[in-house]
Amino acid sequence: MEFLVEGIMAITPQQGVMYLVGLVLIWLAIKKGYEPSLLLPMGFGAILVNLPFSGVIDQYIEGVGNTPGIIQWLYDVGIEASEAMPILLFIGIGAMIDFGPLLQQPVMFFFGAAAQFGIFAALSFAVLLGFPLNDAGAIGIIGAADGPTSILVSKVLDSNFIGPIAVAAYSYMALVPIVQPFAIKLVTTKKERQISMDYQPGQVSKGMRIAFPIVVTFIVGLIAPTSVALVGFLMFGNLIRECGVLGTLSDTAQNNLANLITLLLGITIAFSMRAEAFVKWETLMIMAIGLFAFVFDTIAGVLFAKVVNLFRKKKINPMIGAAGISAFPMSSRVVQKLAMEEKPGNILIMQAAGANVSGQVASVVAGGLIISLLAPYL
Repeated sequence: MEFLVEGIMAITPQQGVMYLVGLVLIWLAIKKGYEPSLLLPMGFGAILVNLPFSGVIDQYIEGVGNTPGIIQWLYDVGIEASEAMPILLFIGIGAMIDFGPLLQQPVMFFFGAAAQFGIFAALSFAVLLGFPLNDAGAIGIIGAADGPTSILVSKVLDSNFIGPIAVAAYSYMALVPIVQPFAIKLVTTKKERQISMDYQPGQVSKGMRIAFPIVVTFIVGLIAPTSVALVGFLMFGNLIRECGVLGTLSDTAQNNLANLITLLLGITIAFSMRAEAFVKWETLMIMAIGLFAFVFDTIAGVLFAKVVNLFRKKKINPMIGAAGISAFPMSSRVVQKLAMEEKPGNILIMQAAGANVSGQVASVVAGGLIISLLAPYL
């Protein structure tokens, strides 16, 4: 009983706040179904690392000496040393993605690029608010709506706010069905949301599907070498999928590998959610800037589509631009749902999917560009 009382008395108010944060993340995962594979381990990990004298982080025990903690060890090896976990996760993500809709409609590349504008707007906003350049770049990448990219960029840039950035990135990914409809309706009219688009299904040859990940890796690697790890592993996963001779490995990458890495990444990133590093006023600012980046990305994609429509006789439904963010396939599903609500029978899923997968590529390229642009000044 004495040990229990001693443990309770050792809990700080900041740790109490983190218990609440952890429970909220667990509640969102279980009750609301928001990204449960990530938010649940992150929430439970936030509780583990904030227990007084927790054995999951390194500590000194009288008479024993220094004892290693499993979560801190996973963080040091899987994220701190080489960013291995977020990079390996891209193999699974690449194996899940079908670039067919994008290859049938190459113009969708532009929508993926336009929907990354919020990253750079948020970076500028963070600098104006007084954040150091490395932290501002890491905060801006929340707008990519891509958790692994956010973790990787914040780690490479040596940001002091990896925990809040990871929580913001994954939380807003989970809230795509809530945030995006609001942002879309903010800058479109009902008439625009009712625009129908013809889809002419075409065949994408196996050769083109195999060549695509190889060519993209070459091009992006030459333009933004620092993004090779991100783009290269994403495209490697896609090459496994499309080559046709590694079916078992493709299934493993999409399921076992992706699920295992996601599980470990969620609980490992909780190491950066210790109370002393997380409970700061900057955390609230990061969450606000991250939301700004996310909303602005959506709006930028929609506005780009509206500008394109100025030069087209056959109009594009501007909601397609919103699918240019990296949240695949959630964003394309949101666009399709809105299209059906505004005009029953209006099918936009293939166009939205093309923009959505282009956003997946554009987000990792944007992450590489952020690193390339900021690294010389750090």
